[in-house]
Amino acid sequence: MSKKRTDGNSSGGFESGAGGILKGLGELIEKLGHLAETGEQLSQTGELTGSGKDVKGIYGFTVKVGLGGDKPRVEPFGNIRQDRESGRTVVQEVREPAVDIFEEDDHVLVVAEMPGIAAADVQITVEGDVLTIVAEHGDKKYRKEVLLPASSAPEKIQVTCNNGVVEIRCGN
Repeated sequence: MSKKRTDGNSSGGFESGAGGILKGLGELIEKLGHLAETGEQLSQTGELTGSGKDVKGIYGFTVKVGLGGDKPRVEPFGNIRQDRESGRTVVQEVREPAVDIFEEDDHVLVVAEMPGIAAADVQITVEGDVLTIVAEHGDKKYRKEVLLPASSAPEKIQVTCNNGVVEIRCGN
């Protein structure tokens, strides 16, 4: 199994085996130290590919510090999860996109990263203060539930998409 780094800081090469994992963890520890000092946001993504079956796993996380709370928040995304029943790591067919939520004066803006998706591929449902985003195009399938700061009427929701970046405006 090999790991391809896609965090924008690599040369695009492949790291394999335990050496690649340990190198990645070392870099992560350095970045977390910098994050603790500056109060910024850290994001990391990657792909895992294996031999044999056509399996493609996407993983990633965002660490946010100093955004209104005293504790750092780690928000995972991707399609690699631990199965609750067996405890084994599995690659799910549906990916969970990275999402940011911004509270504006007259609306809440939800930004989701879904490469390969157009606005016509996105379906939005709202139940109370839970926004559910579902998108599918070809072999790319995404699903994410987002807890909104307040409920929003479905007729007050606008969806736009540009190069796989989906913006959802939820009016008050």
